[in-house]
Amino acid sequence: MPAPRRIMSLWFPRLGAERCLRMAGGPVLSPFATVQETGNQRLLGAVSAEASAAGLHPGQPLRDARAMCPSLQTSPADPEGEAAFLRLLRRWAGKFSPWVSEEAPDGLIVDLTGCAHLFGGEPSLVARVEADCASLGLTVRIGLADTVGAAWAIARYTGQHARPARSGDEIDQEARATRSRAGRRHWTKGGAAPVAPVAAQQGVQIAPAGQTRRGIAALPVAALRLDADTCAALGRVGLRRIEDLWGMPRAALARRFGLSVTKRLDQALGVAPEPVSPARPPNVFALRISFPDPIGLPEDIEAGLDRLLPRLAEKLRDSGRGARRLRWELLRADQTRQVFEVGLARPSDDPMRMRPLLLQKLAQVEPGYGIDILRLEAVQTEPLAPQTHKGHMEAADQVASRLKGNTALDDLVGTLGARVGLEAITRWHPADTHIPEKTATVLAAAWSDPHEGMWPHGQSRRPLTLCSPEPVQAPDGPMLPARFRWRGMDHDLKVASGPERIAPEWWLDDPIWRSGVRDYWRVETRTGLRLWLYYAHGGLRSSGWFCHGQFD
Repeated sequence: MPAPRRIMSLWFPRLGAERCLRMAGGPVLSPFATVQETGNQRLLGAVSAEASAAGLHPGQPLRDARAMCPSLQTSPADPEGEAAFLRLLRRWAGKFSPWVSEEAPDGLIVDLTGCAHLFGGEPSLVARVEADCASLGLTVRIGLADTVGAAWAIARYTGQHARPARSGDEIDQEARATRSRAGRRHWTKGGAAPVAPVAAQQGVQIAPAGQTRRGIAALPVAALRLDADTCAALGRVGLRRIEDLWGMPRAALARRFGLSVTKRLDQALGVAPEPVSPARPPNVFALRISFPDPIGLPEDIEAGLDRLLPRLAEKLRDSGRGARRLRWELLRADQTRQVFEVGLARPSDDPMRMRPLLLQKLAQVEPGYGIDILRLEAVQTEPLAPQTHKGHMEAADQVASRLKGNTALDDLVGTLGARVGLEAITRWHPADTHIPEKTATVLAAAWSDPHEGMWPHGQSRRPLTLCSPEPVQAPDGPMLPARFRWRGMDHDLKVASGPERIAPEWWLDDPIWRSGVRDYWRVETRTGLRLWLYYAHGGLRSSGWFCHGQFD
């Protein structure tokens, strides 16, 4: 017979504040809180125990908190850091059960089915969890029940009573005799016996197996993980505790308040399934090799690398990913290490494409007293999309050439990048514009594909490299001069073709193009110079002749 399902919910109500205190190096006796910005407001996030004792609470405006507690110390909230800290706590909770999931932003769900007896039973396990959290400086509230919803509710809402919609409904405001009769009327008149409280001590609540209803009956409806609007709507009709929902017709309840009410109620009672889905561990593509005796010869280091690369490539291939950046660590006998990193222009799982890049670092290896361990890791990987043949014959041949490993350009980029850095290697792509300075877009060669096809026909008639417009001394006017002076030398016109009129982008205010429309000419002088001249017709600046480039 399978063991009954048991779920433990861990809630860290002061996670953000206590994380900051841990980073500060120890407890702070003065009140402390994290501050988060919501719109134009600065509100308290997580508060320490001292801040709670001073009357502060999460969600309180910072200005009100300062007025109540002038000695309050604050720190900006860090949601990313808190999420990373919660992931570390998930790894810690893995020693109690392999099934642990995160309940963002400040909780964990642990499936203890078949695990509690390994720690001496549930009370002993809970005591160990409390001891570990105390050593970590964390406040924790623990709930144990048969379902995820019940454990979550018990951990967060045990001890809280459902507040009535109107203050006049408070029984504490009635006469003493009336309160006495109201307290026992439900069971002296033949009703159900009063619900015994859940076993609780010091922030720990345990609902015995098979007593889920008894454990959550007196909790407010907010314990069912309902939104605030739904809880307010239920409270207006007198449904304030979870036990108030049991006798309600399900169809009417779902029709009036939504399906979320019945769904959450069924999950808490175990009618609807709610499995615990542990986070999938990240893929780590790393291998290491240890030597019985330290090595130091380049041949031995290369042989060790040749043993690691094929196995790393096999792991990458099995996961359908390719290495984009490799990290090579050499642990020496004196407990020091030497680390090298290389990048590939394209993700790859081919060891023969990784090997030349790593061997370039071999000359920089300093073995010292010898190397004990070699470690190789793909620190950055990308998925390798499958390629299929489709289209006409030329497209099929192109894909086939890629599949055969025609990666010479990528290997060249990777080899150069290992020396000067991948960011320093760029390529040009044509841009959709008629402005000469903007006809090419500079892209990083390692993160872009080569341009396929011919460049636009108009751009082929322009110089490969442009210079800033340089003044040319010539008679003013749009007619091409037969003689002009440029860079301190006189030039006679031999051959010319044009003009090509280019207008500025009227929707942009480019300072370079404030001279208005330009007429470009391809000019060859008698000395053999081939220049690209233009006449600016004048806009916000004066007109004149300029040289914009030189043909090779």
